[in-house]
Amino acid sequence: MKRDYYEILGVDRNANEDDLKKAYRRLARQHHPDTQSDGQDKKAAEETFKEINEAYAVLSDQETRRRYDMFGHADGAQGFEGFGQGGVGDIFNDIFEDFFGGRQGGPRVAQGADLEYRLTLAFQEAIYGKEVSLQVPRWETCTECQGSGAKSADHIKLCPTCKGAGQLRFQQGFFTINKTCGRCQGAGHTITASCPTCRGQQRVRKERVLNVHIPAGVETGTRLRLANEGEHGQNGGPPGDLFVVINVAAHSIFTRKGNDIICNVPISFAAAALGAKIKVPTLNGEHTVIKIGPGTQHDKIFRLKGLGAPSLRSNGTGDQLIRVKVDIPTTLTAEQKELLKEYAKISGEPLDAEGSGILDKMKNMFE
Repeated sequence: MKRDYYEILGVDRNANEDDLKKAYRRLARQHHPDTQSDGQDKKAAEETFKEINEAYAVLSDQETRRRYDMFGHADGAQGFEGFGQGGVGDIFNDIFEDFFGGRQGGPRVAQGADLEYRLTLAFQEAIYGKEVSLQVPRWETCTECQGSGAKSADHIKLCPTCKGAGQLRFQQGFFTINKTCGRCQGAGHTITASCPTCRGQQRVRKERVLNVHIPAGVETGTRLRLANEGEHGQNGGPPGDLFVVINVAAHSIFTRKGNDIICNVPISFAAAALGAKIKVPTLNGEHTVIKIGPGTQHDKIFRLKGLGAPSLRSNGTGDQLIRVKVDIPTTLTAEQKELLKEYAKISGEPLDAEGSGILDKMKNMFE
């Protein structure tokens, strides 16, 4: 009587695909016939190995597993007939690599490396965007040999070991295994003379000039991805990507918080107390006039709608925030002092014995 497939793999009946795959890999390595040195052990391993493969072939397929769960072996499901196809074949390639070295197929196709370019922008350039030209060094496919690595087509010869197949066929127990040819590394040919430009490396180092659009509203840390502008791949592999990482230089007047632009503007004590119209700078280089009311306090913020940074993720634009800073004079004329003393007296704030008064209190408040 046949053993239960779940029992063979050592998993419960609710095992998922990953559980089945892990169990199969472990048992296949453990019981592969070519890992057994003794003849009798090798023969027993062949039977066990065949049993393991049959169990996995049935349980790894949803339809055959469903029928097996319903009818068991009475359904006549022969999972071993599917050996070498689908998931079983994929796992076997990995196992053969571990046992016998090498890879299945031709030379390794490698994607080109991603590149990173750090770009520093002026504050206004980051807000309004700009076009820039970047000089990017990278590995590119050699145009002299078209990536073959050979001096000419006459110097590309059929591999004498694999006869152009790129693989060698081995008999391992009752399996036939294809192994990558070690002489040509699966290419199927050898090179008798290398390309003088790339020296057989298939790629050369070049500097490429790219015109890049920097969108309005970028800020420090923004990463712009330019697809396929990284280094070229090898053996037909796709190129990598280029990532432009933005750094924004500080501005002497403006700072940024989110999409809002902040500007500190000093005002006099008289303007803060009585109210006034003041001229303030904007990011576009022009000035605008805002009105501050009587009794304006230190650090009060006035908002200029729509004069901030545009959003990268929406159609919105931030505002410009004007933060007023009450400027306390450090030197006074005799007349100014007398007027302030009179103001202090009228306000019920007499000067103290040391001569400090309202100005000193204000200075202490803002320090």
